[in-house]
Amino acid sequence: MGRKKRVWVPNSFYHVVCRGNRRDALFKDEGDFKTFLRILRQIHQKTPFELASYCLITNHFHLQIRSKEQPISKVMSLINKRYADYYNTKNRITGHAFEKRYYAKVIDSMEGMLEVSRYIHLNPVDANMVVTPQNYQWSSYRYYMHTFRYQLLNMAVILDYFSGNAWEKRRKYQAFVRG
Repeated sequence: MGRKKRVWVPNSFYHVVCRGNRRDALFKDEGDFKTFLRILRQIHQKTPFELASYCLITNHFHLQIRSKEQPISKVMSLINKRYADYYNTKNRITGHAFEKRYYAKVIDSMEGMLEVSRYIHLNPVDANMVVTPQNYQWSSYRYYMHTFRYQLLNMAVILDYFSGNAWEKRRKYQAFVRG
């Protein structure tokens, strides 16, 4: 029996989570993290999408992602296939790199957008990897706290929820994440 077809809601953000097979590490060293981010950029050039936030943890990753032109399933298929090919070649293994199909849930409100972003950014804190989210380098949180940009990251969809100038919005978001 075939798998159930995923529903795509155009112009909606999704919270996507993907785990390593058997919950094994997907990212074993700095090169793996950098390669995944490079793959995101490469896929974006062919199949545009937006990220509101992301976090790459050793054995899984979170994306808050929206695609206006292609179903999320196509975007994720391209990302996961390219990374699995890299991962298997690098580690001289065959088979599945990912545990199963990725988890994806549509985010249907601004409150939901904020909560998912906070959850993603606090993931390394909750996993006791760092004390504060700004100390984790494989997350989009550092971009929210500083003025430098990451071309795929659309922080406005989160920061524009808060009032004030750019600096005030960043500080209000930081306070929101801290709870």
